[in-house]
Amino acid sequence: MPTIKDVAKLAEVSVATVSRVMNNNGYVNQNTRQRVEEAIKQLNYRPNDVARSLFKGKSKMIALFVPDIMNPFFPQLARAVEDTANKYGYLFVLCNTDNDNEKEIAYLNALLQKTIDGIILVSNTIQVDQINDINVPIIALDRKINSNIISVTVNNREGASQAVRYLKETGCKRIAHIAGPKDVSSAKQRLEGYLDEVQSEEWFTTDYIRYGNYTVKEAYQATEELLSQHPEIDGIFAANDLMGVSVLKAAKNLGFDIPNQLSVIGYDGMELSDITSPTLTTMAQPIYDIGKRAVEILIEKIENSDKEVESEQYQVQLSVKESTHERREVDE
Repeated sequence: MPTIKDVAKLAEVSVATVSRVMNNNGYVNQNTRQRVEEAIKQLNYRPNDVARSLFKGKSKMIALFVPDIMNPFFPQLARAVEDTANKYGYLFVLCNTDNDNEKEIAYLNALLQKTIDGIILVSNTIQVDQINDINVPIIALDRKINSNIISVTVNNREGASQAVRYLKETGCKRIAHIAGPKDVSSAKQRLEGYLDEVQSEEWFTTDYIRYGNYTVKEAYQATEELLSQHPEIDGIFAANDLMGVSVLKAAKNLGFDIPNQLSVIGYDGMELSDITSPTLTTMAQPIYDIGKRAVEILIEKIENSDKEVESEQYQVQLSVKESTHERREVDE
């Protein structure tokens, strides 16, 4: 395989001159430029991407870390990141970490050796001291890592409160929660929003809170146990749509009529919520917008590291479908 030194030798110029021609950087007279271009063509020389990135100081490549590619939320998010990265001329690398910190670190080390320009992290497990010394911009997406790390998130606590208020407004009097993982900031905030609305109610018990950990299987098991032990429950707020689908299935299998006996509301606004039976009422995140904005902020930091950029928080919106009743007056 020909090298840049072979090109320089054939064109009878220095390696630096070949680099200037390839990168269109600095003055090279026309005759010299033509000789270099002809040598590149004759040798079929293809410059090494890593070498070029070292010369330019940029690889034009960014990475997105997600904890579970099987969760339909993350492919929707990745679509936004990829589209936006490509729009700005950046390549996109998707890293599925399986909620495994060792895997995250392995990806980080490999990408930094490839001179990655920036990283977008959706992580439950990364530790701040593991990324403090990384000299490329990092943006936290969907969930916060630390107050010092720029993040793009949604108002999880208020969105959850709104979900539970809506169930109350439709007439629900015993509302349970299928929660996400205890160590995930978004799940903790959604649990807090649920508690804001129910913990002062006479009927409230912590046994109405079960952990589905953002997974189909665990949410199904949690719902089955919850409704078997507490058939009086008439409303369930699931901390994401994936678990909301499991709630629908478990409840129907136990003979609950949805929404006449039991109303169910999820959180995320995934396309999945439109194809369930019944369709799933949800607190819809602007999934594409937050992915797009994370890339825009990251590129701002890549291209101007001194620029001050603030974290951003987006609002969620109630999307009423078939798994809940419409609002009505609540009996006193």
